[in-house]
Amino acid sequence: MNAPDSTRAAGTVASIDHWIDGKVVPGQSGRTADVFNPASGKVTGKVALASNAEVAKAVASAQAAFPKWAETPPIRRARVMFKFLELLNQHRDELAAAITAEHGKVLSDAQGEVTRGIDIVEFACGIPQLLKGQYTDQVSTGIDNWTMRQPLGVVAGITPFNFPCMVPMWMYPVAIAAGNAFILKPSPLDPTASILMARLLKEAGLPDGIFNVVQGDKESVDALLEHPDVKAVSFVGSTAVAQKIYETGARHGKRVQALGGAKNHMVVMPDADMDQAVDALIGSAFGSAGERCMAISLGVLVGDAADRIMPMLAERTKQLKVKNGVESDAEMGPIVSRAAADRITGYIGTGAQEGAKLVVDGRGFKGAMAGAGCDNGFWVGGTLFDNVTPDMKIYKEEIFGPVLGCVRVKDLAEATALINSHEYGNGVSLFTRDGNTAREFSRRVQVGMVGVNVPIPVPMAWHGFGGWKKSLFGDMHAYGEEGVRFYTKQKSIMQRWPESIGKGAEFVMPTAN
Repeated sequence: MNAPDSTRAAGTVASIDHWIDGKVVPGQSGRTADVFNPASGKVTGKVALASNAEVAKAVASAQAAFPKWAETPPIRRARVMFKFLELLNQHRDELAAAITAEHGKVLSDAQGEVTRGIDIVEFACGIPQLLKGQYTDQVSTGIDNWTMRQPLGVVAGITPFNFPCMVPMWMYPVAIAAGNAFILKPSPLDPTASILMARLLKEAGLPDGIFNVVQGDKESVDALLEHPDVKAVSFVGSTAVAQKIYETGARHGKRVQALGGAKNHMVVMPDADMDQAVDALIGSAFGSAGERCMAISLGVLVGDAADRIMPMLAERTKQLKVKNGVESDAEMGPIVSRAAADRITGYIGTGAQEGAKLVVDGRGFKGAMAGAGCDNGFWVGGTLFDNVTPDMKIYKEEIFGPVLGCVRVKDLAEATALINSHEYGNGVSLFTRDGNTAREFSRRVQVGMVGVNVPIPVPMAWHGFGGWKKSLFGDMHAYGEEGVRFYTKQKSIMQRWPESIGKGAEFVMPTAN
């Protein structure tokens, strides 16, 4: 797959436009945003920002294409997904390269992101089985009852910068396979992957209008939330925005699934394998520069585990290979934007002022240390705090950067109470060798996704993703069978034939007889 049709050379800067009705549509609003290479800090593209009129055009295209697609047998929709799956496997490295170029995460991590997105497409290929209803013969005398699931219509996904390929794939493969038309509003920070995926869907045989992309900012988000023909909206992002998305969408009569922020803990018991625990903390805290909603940002060190593990964590944090993501030995790349880097360094300063022990300070990392051409990139090194307490801002708020704070507690009960009292409940992990400890913790912790000796417990495609408390607004998790339910509505049908109907009007509530 060569450079997408959506990128028109303008010197060294590409133009990233919309995808509507099966083709690239240049922006008409006159508004654009710069797209950067975070490693170098250079502008590499200009992304169009949609107006209300452009969003309306995408919705109209989707609305026109929906009825025929909804009537297409599920097995034929699955065949399009199978072809799309084949194309994704052929072009996964190109998608990963686009992610690294605009997000900054290391190439191997970007490849992993694409692979996890492909898992959802594989799940969606089973849509004929997933849409099967239930049937009861002779539910009452001469009456049969069955259920079916039917698509909603035009649905939309509003996705974040940190996973420009995987998070959209949490949404649109299931939505489209279930018979809906889908509109994607990706982040303007790394928009190219959205157009690459659109081109592959078209090549796979998806009818024009069933998948549209509107690039944009708040204006396009508001337009999608307020448009009467958009029946459901999925969102992944910060908690503050998730709550607004949920409330606004619900106010406009939409089904809404809004996944918010996180502050994920990893409990290290004294009996844990400390080498494994260090590996887990370093990888989950600093992978993708901590820009993951499932990143471990708080280590909860129980008893004497703290004194044993802290020197190991400090040494590994100092040794972290922070480089341009295209380098084969890079372990962590740059921050996605200069504003994000400034926000992260602000939190580091706040943590030090609040009294946490700053063991390793990532503010001293300079772009030149990452390699040639990186002087003006958006860089923050791995940062490690000890003696963090629950009243501190760096404990309570999501930093979304390479900052690991460590809290010391006396036992598992204190650790569990600490986690349960936090307003977020996205992911949590426990490292231990004891089965009963693992069982009790898993049952009692008030968090949606739990890992036992697994630092990033992101469920597989057929299980579904979602947190508790302020990490999720809405009733259903993303992808898996809950994703199928979110993008469909159940219909229950009761049927009988004239020969089995008795004479005379019936004035009582029908009962089984």
